[in-house]
Amino acid sequence: MDALKNIIEIHNGDAAPSTFPAAEYARRLTDLRAFMAADGISHALFSSYHNINYYGDFLFCHFGRFYGLVVDDQTQTSISANIDGGQPARRTIGNNIVYTDWARDNYFKAIAQLIPAGAKVGIEFDNMTLQNMEKLKAALPGAAFVDIAPACMRMRMVKSAAEITLIKHGAAVADIGGAACVAAIQPGVPEHEVAIHSTDAMIREIAKRFPDSELRDTWTWFQSGLNTDGAHNPVTTRKVQSGDILSLNCFPMIAGYYTALERTLFCESVSDAHLKIWEVNVAVHERGLALIRPGVRCCDIALELNEIYREHDLLQYRTFGYGHSFGVLSHYYGREAGLELREDIETVLEPNMVISMEPMLMLPEGQPGAGGYREHDILVVTDNGAENITKFPFGPEHNVIGA
Repeated sequence: MDALKNIIEIHNGDAAPSTFPAAEYARRLTDLRAFMAADGISHALFSSYHNINYYGDFLFCHFGRFYGLVVDDQTQTSISANIDGGQPARRTIGNNIVYTDWARDNYFKAIAQLIPAGAKVGIEFDNMTLQNMEKLKAALPGAAFVDIAPACMRMRMVKSAAEITLIKHGAAVADIGGAACVAAIQPGVPEHEVAIHSTDAMIREIAKRFPDSELRDTWTWFQSGLNTDGAHNPVTTRKVQSGDILSLNCFPMIAGYYTALERTLFCESVSDAHLKIWEVNVAVHERGLALIRPGVRCCDIALELNEIYREHDLLQYRTFGYGHSFGVLSHYYGREAGLELREDIETVLEPNMVISMEPMLMLPEGQPGAGGYREHDILVVTDNGAENITKFPFGPEHNVIGA
């Protein structure tokens, strides 16, 4: 029966180099523990991609299983599945225990091994299903559960110098992906071939810059014609045609940190109707870049940019807020919803926040200038302004490809 234990440890090989120096994780955990102590929380149980990665440097692969990171006043321990072998232990800052598949709900037994009954436990309400909440209550009788997700989001919203350095690498990799995308565009080439060329260029660049990192979840969405109507539309086999509106969307991920580059392009020529819409979106983008600075409220940026669209009778075609925070697993898994350029977000921009400017329009098929338009730069808020870390050019003078 020893081979069928519910909870085990797997020590297989040496620890991998951490993404950041030990002092960076110590700072994050110190801030977290200070918050926990002030609220009387004895244990934090994280279950999301982003917080497990942020506090533990471990990025899991879900595949129908659950993962966790438990933090108390002294230690932090990741919880992983047996199918992952020793990789979680090698990658976690702290300890690791493994639950096996030999009995149902061994994940919750692992939690109970780390958190006593009756504890006050901080969890992420936005990452806890009703089913798992009931199982967690059963595993920890008498425990009190409080939501720590908003507080942790606020901690992640302001970046350290080490994070900003990594994010700048990511932006540079996205620029390389954009250049590779453009190099592959010509009439008759399918979307997927353009996307593959761009994605491969980014993965190779990440491997060169970060040889100790895990290479995963980097991709390019490249859309043409009608497919540009949605920013996150999957790549298809549609072939690029002369005169097509095109959308370049590069998303490199380095050790859990996403960056992005998005550009409107045209193949060989752009119609007058499309050019008119494109130029308005570029004007909004340029004004938005100028508005990002410390002391400005997110909602005020959105409201001012709305007026430019309104002047051209295009506000009804806007499809997205004007930008959002970038950092650990933003935006794909870990949305930092407190830092978005939307009318309902009153957050004030601070130095070392990292945020995008990305105005988007979508005019439906059959209308003059039909298609999806998007530009996307990433900026680091500084003490007296903002640094644009995206270098790939935007606008009609640069992005009519093959003209």
